[in-house]
Amino acid sequence: MVTVVLKVRLDIPGVTSLKEKRRILKSLLTRLGNNFNISIAEVGDNDVLRRATIAAAVVSNSGAHGDEVIAKVVNRIEASPDVLIADYSTESY
Repeated sequence: MVTVVLKVRLDIPGVTSLKEKRRILKSLLTRLGNNFNISIAEVGDNDVLRRATIAAAVVSNSGAHGDEVIAKVVNRIEASPDVLIADYSTESY
């Protein structure tokens, strides 16, 4: 069993309130969770207006499959028009 964890620091330009930020993040996290069957949540920068830190995890019987899913998640986040990836890292356990 392999667990692959992704941590992403996001910039959210153009938001003017925490309510708007949370709406954008909730939409993104729900779509990613449903499309890729992963666990995902906001894990940092909760009260910072234009920045967020999210983490996602996938459990698989193959490290290559876990890495493939995480790569697709990163690509989907990059394609999102509302957020920009400032930095990300992955770890396998």
